[in-house]
Parts: sequence; C-alpha cells; structure tokens
Amino acid sequence: MDDRQAWTRRTFLTTVAGAAMLWPLRGAFSQEDAPLRFLRIGTASTAGTYFPIGGILANAISHPPGSRPCERGGSCGVPNLIAVVQSTDGSVDNVRRLASGALDSGLVQSDVAYWAYYGKGLFEDQGPVENLRAIANLYPEAVHLVVREDTRVRSVPELAGKRISLDRKGSGTRVDAELILKAFGMSKDDIQEVDVPAGQAADMMREGELDGFFFVAGTPAKAISDLAEDVAIHLLPLFGPEVVTLREAYPFFAPHSISAGTYQNVAYTQTLSVGAQWIIDASIDEDTVYQITRALWHPNTRRLLDNGHPKGKLIRLETALDGLGVPLHPGARRWYVEAGEIEPDERPGPSEVVPSDSGAAEED
Repeated sequence: MDDRQAWTRRTFLTTVAGAAMLWPLRGAFSQEDAPLRFLRIGTASTAGTYFPIGGILANAISHPPGSRPCERGGSCGVPNLIAVVQSTDGSVDNVRRLASGALDSGLVQSDVAYWAYYGKGLFEDQGPVENLRAIANLYPEAVHLVVREDTRVRSVPELAGKRISLDRKGSGTRVDAELILKAFGMSKDDIQEVDVPAGQAADMMREGELDGFFFVAGTPAKAISDLAEDVAIHLLPLFGPEVVTLREAYPFFAPHSISAGTYQNVAYTQTLSVGAQWIIDASIDEDTVYQITRALWHPNTRRLLDNGHPKGKLIRLETALDGLGVPLHPGARRWYVEAGEIEPDERPGPSEVVPSDSGAAEED
C-alpha cells in the first residue's frame, strides 16, 4: 500500500469513526480514563481544499491503540487519539460549531477567526467567541483584486466610480474588501457596489457587466484561472504605507505575492493574504494540544504534507505563526517555545479577550 492509498484508507476510517458517539476532549485525561479519544476536525465541502488537508492532519496526529510505534514506521501521532474529519460549510460554520461545542477543532480563515474572537464584523450580533485558540497557520489564501484589463485601472483609488463586486453580504471576503478600501481612503460609496460571489462576478466580467471584484482564495483560484482564459485581466497590487497601516490594525493580514503566470498573461503581483489556520477549543487540555502540535511538525508528517495535497507543501514551520487571528493555545505555545520558534514571553496573535461587565470585548 503506497502513501496515497494509506492516507485515503485512514481518512475513510476516521470519517466513518465520526458516525460513532464521539468523546470530546474537554479537560485532561489519562490513558486509563480514556483508552480511546476522538478529536473532531471541521473542514468544508468534500470538493474543496479544507477537507483533504483535514484528512492529512487527522492522519498525522492519530495513533489508535495497537498502532505500530513511530520509530518502527508507524504513526507519530498522539497515543490513543483518533482525529475525525467532518465536512462542514467552511470557516464561519466551523467557528459556530466550535462555539457550541459541536467541534473540537477546525480549519478557519484567520480573518474569520479574528472577527469571531472579538465579536465584530460577521459576528457582531453573536458577540465574542472566546474559546478559539490557534494551533498553527497552515497556508495562505491570497486577496485577489481582479479588474478587466481594458479598464486601465492600476491602483485601488482608481476603482472610484467603477462597477466592483465586494462579494456576498456576510462573507469574509466582503469584510476584507471594505477594510482594504478604507485603508486607501475609500468606502463602498465611492464605487458602484455589486454583491455577488466570485463565480458570478467572473461571469459578469465576461459579459462586460462588471469592472472588477474581490476574492480571497488559495492560488490558483479556478474562477480566476477560467476567467483569464476568456478575458484579459489585471490583478491590482496591494502594498505601500496604506497596507502597512492596515496590517498594524488587523494582524490577520500577511504580505503575499502571486507569481507571474499563475493566471494567464498576469504579471507578478504583490498583495495580501489571510491564513488558513487550524483552530482548537481553548478548553482542551494543554498536554493534548502540545502533543498534537508536536505530531503536526514531526519529521514524518512532512512526507504526508508534501505527498498528500498541493497545498500541503505550503504548510511550513517557518510560517506557522504568521498572521494568527486568535491567540495560541497554551499547549501549542509550549511546543513552539521548546522548539525555539518563539521566546518564553512572546505571545503571537491577538491578546486574549477579556469581557467587560457589559459583555463587550477588551484587550489585555
């Protein structure tokens, strides 16, 4: 059985295990108390990227009783732990399930995690989701600001008066788009605002009904690749002092670049990204999360990441702490300190939320 077959079999088994009654990881357990434990990982549609990446992570951290020892070629995961991959509606759904206790962990865009943690943006009506903690930043999802080549628009301020889609109301892309416009001294009132998702926006651009659109996605994004084959497009760069100020205010944004040729006839573009991040419930005990983090970055996991999915190659220790949308879980932080990735007094990501008497979120 090759690595791919092994991964597929393990993903199938862990997904089937999710149909059984799960034992959520709340509080500390000894091997005697919990001979077999499950960790539920929320992903997204089975047709997307989060689901297969979640399967790789599940494989890396699982070590059921009776498994071959790590040093003899077996799993190097957490003893007596089986990670269960669950298909969901994506980042926002994963956050809401984490808030309700229906998930133990999930893959979430850093911007969505940030808004949830502070109870703002998409989560303003819900209030802060204070139990979110990070294990790692996984890979970048680029901010694409796509315009038709024939508009001759080459900077954000030149979008004024143009027909631009900010994505659907309630989407993470839309919140990011409004922040970017504001950073450049603009608002949605300065453009002819359209509220459609990326696929529909691309179709409208083909028909000449739209001048541009925002889209946050991993590269290459299929909607943009297909569009570039039909219509000459340009990606607007996002850099400069406006972006420096934006990143100081919103730490979930990270610098990013899109290589020339990623999209047909589109040049190298400096932009921003938000991270696809692995988030976990704060109530899960420190030692368990420490072991999960150690298993994620075990040398044997590198082979799984590199061979399991194209995005897996981008999951690197050197970017594990970039642009965190929520604070690190203490267990993950302990591992990064021991590994020399951060200093003992260093706390990447936002400060922990401290609710006031009124229920509003404040920083330490």
